[in-house]
Amino acid sequence: MLISSFSFRWLKRSFAHCFVSLKNVFNVVVVLNSVILKPSANIQRLLFLTSSFIIFFLIHFAIFADINLHTMFHKNIKLILAGLIVATAVWQFTESNIGNGIFLILFTAIPIFLYFKNEFILLAFLKLRKQDFEGAKKWLAYIKNPETALVRKQQGYFNYLHGIMLSQTNINQSEKYFKKAIELGLSMDMDLAVAKLNLAGVAMTRRRKLEATNLLNEAKKLDKQNMLNDQIKMMKEQMKKI
Repeated sequence: MLISSFSFRWLKRSFAHCFVSLKNVFNVVVVLNSVILKPSANIQRLLFLTSSFIIFFLIHFAIFADINLHTMFHKNIKLILAGLIVATAVWQFTESNIGNGIFLILFTAIPIFLYFKNEFILLAFLKLRKQDFEGAKKWLAYIKNPETALVRKQQGYFNYLHGIMLSQTNINQSEKYFKKAIELGLSMDMDLAVAKLNLAGVAMTRRRKLEATNLLNEAKKLDKQNMLNDQIKMMKEQMKKI
């Protein structure tokens, strides 16, 4: 269940203050360790990894939460963040901190992965798997401008998910979203088959028998595991009555 609007705003502010306080406490610890305790190499490495986590994740999250989570930022910011982490990794390699550099190189996988697989699309998929259409709709609502926030195929899935959610309530809008999803492209043949199957259903309700037949044939070719076989057979039987 999603957090209410008031609770979520409170949670964002709490995270922001918590992380800023954590950074200040950490700075004090670093000064004490460097000036008084003279830490070992292992402790220094641990402190560096902790500071990297705070700088590259917690602080950015806090700033993002304070600004407004409801405003989706440009997808290229994730690549810029990955570039900054790589630059820091290179600097660590030049300082002979090999372990730190390797850690940061591995850490770049997170923003790069989220560049190609948007976090809100993933969360919406998880909600749909639980048949929570309202929850999926709320996650997708955070994406205000799909063209700037998502790569092309993720834009396809943005439309695909909207099409699925509207397929039971508004077939006109659903058809529009599924056609746009197919135009933009989907990564998996199964998803493409589902989109074409839904479009065939829309065409059938409008008595466009030839179009529905072509779409069903295309869906059948894409359904290599025969997971949609029963639905396709049922729709073909229904078309005989048109």
